[in-house]
Amino acid sequence: MRNSRIMIVAVLLAIMSGLSPMGAFGREQPVLTLGRPVALADYGGSKIFLIDEKGSIIWQHNARHPQDVWVLKNGNILYSHVKGAVEITRDKKVVWEFKTEGRNEVHACQPLPDGKVMVAESGPMRIIEVDRDGKITKEVKLTTKCRNTHGQMRCVRKTPKGTYTVGQYHDNVMREYDETGKIIMEVSQKQCFSGIRLPNGNTLMATGDDHRIVEFDKDKNIVWEVTEKDLPGNPLRFIAGMQRLPNGNTLVCNWGGHGHVGKQPQVFEVTPEKKVVGEIYDFKQFGTISGIYDMTAKGDPSKFEITR
Repeated sequence: MRNSRIMIVAVLLAIMSGLSPMGAFGREQPVLTLGRPVALADYGGSKIFLIDEKGSIIWQHNARHPQDVWVLKNGNILYSHVKGAVEITRDKKVVWEFKTEGRNEVHACQPLPDGKVMVAESGPMRIIEVDRDGKITKEVKLTTKCRNTHGQMRCVRKTPKGTYTVGQYHDNVMREYDETGKIIMEVSQKQCFSGIRLPNGNTLMATGDDHRIVEFDKDKNIVWEVTEKDLPGNPLRFIAGMQRLPNGNTLVCNWGGHGHVGKQPQVFEVTPEKKVVGEIYDFKQFGTISGIYDMTAKGDPSKFEITR
């Protein structure tokens, strides 16, 4: 009886503090409170998923270590995997594909106007833009000291101004390049995963195993930050893909790798006030999630209208 009372009190305290009861006891059961239909790039599980607002899987597709995922205006899914990038229909017909060679790796892609796709290719350490016929229409060579292909870069984005932001993971820096490959900005950051340019000109940065989310302005001043233990029940581990939502909240992939798999939600939504309002914790269905795309987002991703 005494133990039952202690458990009841613990559950009530968890609820009052904003944690789910599962969070209070190691989250033995799935928690699916995100409440949004999203696409997920499950790097650890080697799959692309579409899930509904209840967290149920409505579509899935095998992909070798996918890192990036987009849902296009026509309903197709564009994703990167370790050996290339693919656009696929809902009935799983491949309508566009890029394959890299040898030990090269691909960790990011992005839809562009006129049906082109940006691909970030580690190994050659370059950004390429590829048309519908598979022709490379632009190549931007990048700068790095890293010889390890796997560690050269993670998330890469083309901005509406035609520049490219690159998370250079092992170089510990976020760099912005112009279309000639000239570095026009750099921000030092341990294990930088990404630098996502926001509509207001700020940049949202994921920091991998440095356990931080940082937003900085054009003068590199930090205007918002979430550190490792700021969110009760959601310790930041390896921070990967993110999406800034129109309501100001941020979707975050808390990739659990490097010793923390299963110990925190794979995805959460956090407000500017640092309150978690939804999460995905389900290691029965999913592995380590690196990329997320909110399917309720309005806008055309090929026209830079989605901020992720």
